Amino acid sequence: MSSSEINLAEFQKIELRVGEIMQVERLEGTKALLVLRVNLGEEERTLVAGLAPYYRPEEMLGKKVVVLTNLEPAVIRGVKSEGMLLAADDGQGKVSLLTVDRDIAPGSKVR
Repeated sequence: MSSSEINLAEFQKIELRVGEIMQVERLEGTKALLVLRVNLGEEERTLVAGLAPYYRPEEMLGKKVVVLTNLEPAVIRGVKSEGMLLAADDGQGKVSLLTVDRDIAPGSKVR
C-alpha cells in the first residue's frame, strides 16, 4: 500500500452529505474567501471556502453540493467553518464545485 492509499475502514469514517447553498458572502478583508450557509437537511452550517476567484456569490446560491461534514471545525479569519465543500481543481486555474445531477434532499448521504 502506498502512503496515499487508505483502507476501507478509514474511508468509511468519511461522512459526505448533499448540502444546498442558502447564503454566500465574501469574507471582508480577503480576496479568495467566501462564507457560505449550507442546508444539510436537519441542520444548517457555516463553511468558509477559498472559491471567490472562481465563483461569484450569486451563482452559487441554490446549488446542491457535496460537503465533508465530519471534518474538525476550524476558525478561519475569525469565522468558524464547520465542514468543507468538495471541488475539483485541474491545476491550471479551473475549479469546479462537485454538484449533484438530480434533485435530491439536502442531508442525503453520499456513498
